[in-house]
Amino acid sequence: MVLPKLTQKLCYDMAVWMIGLGLTIGLLFPPMMHWLGFPTEEVYSSRFMLACLTAGLMMAVANFLVARWVVAPRLRRLSSQARQVEAAIRRATDTNDWHACTPEKCQLTVDSADEIGEIGRSFNDLVDALLLSHAVEAAVNEFVHRLTGKLELEPMSEEALDRLIEHTQADAGAVIVEQAGELTLTALRGIQGLSDPSAYAPIRHCLKSNSQVTVTLPEDISIDAVLTRFRPRQLVLIPLAFKGVPLGLFLLARAHEFSQHAHRMMTLFQQSFALALNNAQAHHQLQHLVVIDPLTGLYNRRFGMARLSEEFQRATRGDAALSLLMLDIDHFKDVNDTHGHLIGDRVLIEVAQTLKGLSREGDIVLRYGGEEFLMLLPGATNDSGRILAERICHAIADQVVETAQLRLQVTISIGLACFPDQDAETPEALIALADRALYQAKEAGRNRVQTCMPAQTRQAHSGRTRESKRLAAIS
Repeated sequence: MVLPKLTQKLCYDMAVWMIGLGLTIGLLFPPMMHWLGFPTEEVYSSRFMLACLTAGLMMAVANFLVARWVVAPRLRRLSSQARQVEAAIRRATDTNDWHACTPEKCQLTVDSADEIGEIGRSFNDLVDALLLSHAVEAAVNEFVHRLTGKLELEPMSEEALDRLIEHTQADAGAVIVEQAGELTLTALRGIQGLSDPSAYAPIRHCLKSNSQVTVTLPEDISIDAVLTRFRPRQLVLIPLAFKGVPLGLFLLARAHEFSQHAHRMMTLFQQSFALALNNAQAHHQLQHLVVIDPLTGLYNRRFGMARLSEEFQRATRGDAALSLLMLDIDHFKDVNDTHGHLIGDRVLIEVAQTLKGLSREGDIVLRYGGEEFLMLLPGATNDSGRILAERICHAIADQVVETAQLRLQVTISIGLACFPDQDAETPEALIALADRALYQAKEAGRNRVQTCMPAQTRQAHSGRTRESKRLAAIS
């Protein structure tokens, strides 16, 4: 039961109702005395009636004062603490410094189990919800900020997975990205046996349905932890999609069930990371277009020349070896004229694949132009460079390009130059030496390797200016 509100102040309402109650008791006391057998002329006398009303009024005033002295100070203290918390939250909002407003510091002292205590507890719950909301917002902002500066797929995936594990209290996780129709692991924490993500039905279902998949294991069932290095209680797969196009997924595992807050963080991070993942893949595709020759899949000339400059400077500073192979398909014009450009393109692709297959780790293979290729061999001496060149020469000669109409074999001529064995002061000079050696290989009958010897080095100097001009025109 709630008594009607009479004024704008609780104390005034309390005083009015207590006075009214005291006077009512004073008026009811004489009839009660009469009912108990006291003489009528005494209980209904003016003097006795006045005494009863006075006693009722005094009791009401006494009750009011006691209630005010007990309740009002606690309410004032509650109000004062609430204003301090409010001021602390305002300062934190203005300065973005929330260190002084923790759940421990920004809560009221609750010292009773009554309605006043319930008000304090409700206020504290409100503060907790506010601080949690701010913590979630700060976590998402930090997550987005950390991903903003990363366009490389693997570093970005690892950063995202670390933050997600931190904010969901997961024990293990993985980021799986779809690239060229295949699922690739780009980040891994505490997961094993996941070399082929597409082999797992929940992963396929998550990507196909573009919906979260949660696998909760009954407590009385244990597994041998095929996916994780512990016995998970719950696995959650969160799809990553941009404008309805599936890009990949998060996989999180925990020894206990994830909390409601953890699921909320998954949803918030899911949206941010999907956008970042889309940007990273677009960046990767753009970078691929910038540095890759579209026909052969090798590095293009512009990128190769930049790498040659870097490797030449490194070799110069460290007095290390750097070999260069200039390769040219023999009689390639006849192939195009006789069989057409489609067959010519097929020959270029097959030769490029052979060069990539025979190159060492760290070697750089690029299409230099037309039917010419260039191979940068950091650390390779003249002898090791010649061994590789001879192997390439024999592999190309043995290679058969087959189509529905013909079987075609081509050969390749290779010019070799090596720094510091040859006198080359610039990358362009080293290219000129390799170009000169290639020319001599052509003159000597093709399908062979020609090394630029010291005697030929001096002759190659005259070709530096021509090659430099050609490089300048291209760049």
